[in-house]
Amino acid sequence: MLFSRPRRKACLGLLALAASMAAGAQAAAHYPTKAITLVIAYPPGGSTDAVGRMVGTELAQRLKQPVVIENLGGAGGAIGAQKVARAPADGYTLLLSANNEMAIAPLINKAIKYRVFKDFTPISLVATQPMVLVASQSSGVKNTQEFLSLLRQNPGKYSYGSSGVGTALHIAGEMVQQAGNVAMTHVPYKGVAPLTNDLLGGSLDFGVFVLSSGLPHIRAGKVVALGTTEAKRSSVTPDIPALAETSAFARVDINSWFALMGPAKLPPQVQKALRAAIDDMLQSPSFRAKLEASGNVVAAPGQDMGAFLKAQVSKYQQIVETAKIEDR
Repeated sequence: MLFSRPRRKACLGLLALAASMAAGAQAAAHYPTKAITLVIAYPPGGSTDAVGRMVGTELAQRLKQPVVIENLGGAGGAIGAQKVARAPADGYTLLLSANNEMAIAPLINKAIKYRVFKDFTPISLVATQPMVLVASQSSGVKNTQEFLSLLRQNPGKYSYGSSGVGTALHIAGEMVQQAGNVAMTHVPYKGVAPLTNDLLGGSLDFGVFVLSSGLPHIRAGKVVALGTTEAKRSSVTPDIPALAETSAFARVDINSWFALMGPAKLPPQVQKALRAAIDDMLQSPSFRAKLEASGNVVAAPGQDMGAFLKAQVSKYQQIVETAKIEDR
């Protein structure tokens, strides 16, 4: 059978597309066959970096391929997330994400171009970690009742610090204020280090830390732990009460979390391989021990990361809208 030239070109185009799709499916079926880049959207040394490096090591062992860590900080995690959103959907560029860039930044920063539910494939939750509200020693506050009494008698006089506008620490601080019906001035810092310096030096009254960052200073008696931010006490620090144990803060339930994400439209075979590796990792006693030693609670295998992410975004959106938070 003879075809006209335009029709012949169309047929050849369809054949080329079919061949490309078949090659892509074959590549996905044998995934991975080369090194994987795991983007961590923060500088080295923080809690996300620590979790990411542990995940990278464990993934490399299970997938039998090198995992290269790429720290790409900036814009509260958005720069690293943007890189992964634009990466090919082949499983060779992944993101060890945190709530800042996945659930908070798109709500408060109009400059962010990616859309979480459109531009990413949720793979697996890895770990959660409570935050902790602390008081400086110079404040004289030792517990939540003293905290509430001081703030209610002096509305707006005292301040609390976080690691920046729109970070999980900032959102937690706003949740505390909304739940307790108290008012503090938010002081955003460029990271945890300057926040810590001012708290220890007494020039800042209160602060919010990720538990792993605050714990050394709490244990050393340099700051006072008023309570962790999840509904129940952390199994890692059973001696520190949950804020929710105080009736005024009964609705406070927020944490920091870490998850593996990929670009949108990851092939099902790639998703399956990654989820199997993560599930096996989450059940490893040695991996669990490492994560728990740094203040994390290890996620249960097989959780629906997509449903978890939707619930988190809904929670943060309510806080952001009430507090009128905007990152300019």
